[in-house]
Amino acid sequence: MAHYLGIDIGTSGTKTLLIDESGKVIAEANVDYPLHQPKPGWTEQDPEDWWNATIKTVRAVMKKSRVSPDSVGAIGLSGQMHGSVFLDKENRVIRNALLWNDQRTTAECEQITEAAGGRKRLIKMVANPALTGFQAPKILWLRNQEPRNFSRLAKVLLPKDEIRRRLTGDFFTEVSDASGTLLLDVVKRKWSNKLMNCLELETDLLPEVVESEDVTGTLTAETAKLLGLTTKCKVVGGAGDCAAGAIGNGVVKSGILSTSIGTSGVMFVHSDEPQYDSEGRLHTFCHAVRGKWHMMGVNLTSGGSLQWWVDSVLRGLKGISDKERYAKATEEAQAIAAGSNGLIFLPYLNGERTPHADSNARGNFVGLNLAHTRGHMTRAVMEGVTFALKDSLDIIQSLNVPVKQIRASGGGSKNPLWRQMQADVFGKKITTLAVEQGPAYGVALLAAVGDGCYRSIEHACKATIQIAEQTSVDRKASSTYQQLFPVYQQVYEQLKTSMHRLAELQANE
Repeated sequence: MAHYLGIDIGTSGTKTLLIDESGKVIAEANVDYPLHQPKPGWTEQDPEDWWNATIKTVRAVMKKSRVSPDSVGAIGLSGQMHGSVFLDKENRVIRNALLWNDQRTTAECEQITEAAGGRKRLIKMVANPALTGFQAPKILWLRNQEPRNFSRLAKVLLPKDEIRRRLTGDFFTEVSDASGTLLLDVVKRKWSNKLMNCLELETDLLPEVVESEDVTGTLTAETAKLLGLTTKCKVVGGAGDCAAGAIGNGVVKSGILSTSIGTSGVMFVHSDEPQYDSEGRLHTFCHAVRGKWHMMGVNLTSGGSLQWWVDSVLRGLKGISDKERYAKATEEAQAIAAGSNGLIFLPYLNGERTPHADSNARGNFVGLNLAHTRGHMTRAVMEGVTFALKDSLDIIQSLNVPVKQIRASGGGSKNPLWRQMQADVFGKKITTLAVEQGPAYGVALLAAVGDGCYRSIEHACKATIQIAEQTSVDRKASSTYQQLFPVYQQVYEQLKTSMHRLAELQANE
């Protein structure tokens, strides 16, 4: 029996899992690593940490599973999107990688928009506006702010593709992850030479782009020995974490939308044709399904908001231990009625993407009074994140994109309160899967397709993914949220000027 590895290079850690031909998970392993924040709004990581975590998790999975190395036919790679790994001509990492939630490139986004001839022309070229998280402005930032490092630059890779290079020695990316660089002609599924010329960037900086199930090489002898595998093991294109997670949730046909609450929050919907939000509030990217696309709305600090609240604010409070504080916080929030007694939280702790595309947006509690408790505040954080996702859902539906079923994934899908909250805020049933393993599972399936185990990714998903349960809408709570959501939307506009001024002061500290 053949086996397939899925490796997901996440923001907080790397997850690797092994599946068999039927899609059953045989073993999995996780290794965490640090996130560096040298300045407010800056986020970086050392690619060496990703590689060390890859080695440890693959070896751990092989040890746990006890399968023969010869049976591992292929590896699929997923990872945090948009990040920039800068390499010199000897393939040495020049500096720490800039990540997807890094906000330092506001000036470079303006530079890109101007060079392209304006926002509308830029969207026509690459289907998306310039946003601080994307890779293209990071390249320009290196050129503008670290010219010595830029002079050494030979290649720019996305996080998962840096791991690919170390596995195979080859330079490739695939269409779903490449879509988030802002340098891909998303409609034609190839690099935009037109925009590269506008930005005076050489196309040699970028790797070759392929479809997600395409084989991009095999393991080198050195790497195979290091991982405990063989040189016959293929490495397929894989997918950016959002598209990979959608594959793992079976979002491979029209009418299905996935909602994911992890560090970030994502609303992801399949599209048979490239569709655009003319205002650029949603991303239009290539899907990891050959010849298909998707639309996506992103909240930058979704589960990250709850993590900040529980780990930073509630840490050390009387009666809450490190081990119990998440359960305690959720228990207190569960006891509070929907709407948190008129308390609203804006989950913009590190800027925001959808719908505001505002790197200077900031988090806020609005409506606090003396009757509010810790439980009210925790629930408000969770509701604020869910409202942020509804912003994306409303835009998707306004474009007449069909949404017949919503599938929940990420940490939010494992929290019964958050599942119910999503059903009530969205006004739609929330579906969960029998097995939800996230992006690593999605790219393991892509590896199986690339190795010939399945004829297509649609076939693989139909054979392996099963619905588990549904969470129905609580009409009373949903009515409360319908009244509160417009107020939530107004708060951003009313506080925008103040948030921007505070962001300026923070940047100058």
